[in-house]
Amino acid sequence: MTAMQKFTRLGLIAVVLLGCVGCDQLSKQLVRSHIAPGASQSFLGDALRLTHAQNPGAFLGAGASLSPLLRAVIFQGVVGVIVLGLLYGAVFMRKLDTWRAVALTLLAASGLGNLIDRVMQHGLVTDFLNVGIGPLRTGIFNVADMVGLIGIAIFMLRPAGKAR
Repeated sequence: MTAMQKFTRLGLIAVVLLGCVGCDQLSKQLVRSHIAPGASQSFLGDALRLTHAQNPGAFLGAGASLSPLLRAVIFQGVVGVIVLGLLYGAVFMRKLDTWRAVALTLLAASGLGNLIDRVMQHGLVTDFLNVGIGPLRTGIFNVADMVGLIGIAIFMLRPAGKAR
């Protein structure tokens, strides 16, 4: 990888990371400012609900029943190490193609967005998105969760290619 390719990859990673974390944090701040905890607002014939929830667990509440200390170790310590590892891989893995570097960055942005919440909101993550039709609905999630799922989808569906 040439110096220009490294610089271009680093710039792409920075833009994706900052853009995703920025959108995640802005959306959560708007929810915290405009929707009371536990309250909901419905849009698009109830296909989209904004429901302000404070989640002590991981995606869709997994691990919420763990002790506060264990949640902090896992959801802050371990996730922090994983975020750093993902970013390291996105930046320094020479054989990683651009799409997979973006996928790793999206996963890192997902973890970082929720990690910021945990540090700033006393171990809680703000969740607010709920989609569905009638009784068929998702759990409540946030932009960081959605970004992470997009990263996983890109990584799994995009065939591995040569680094570009």
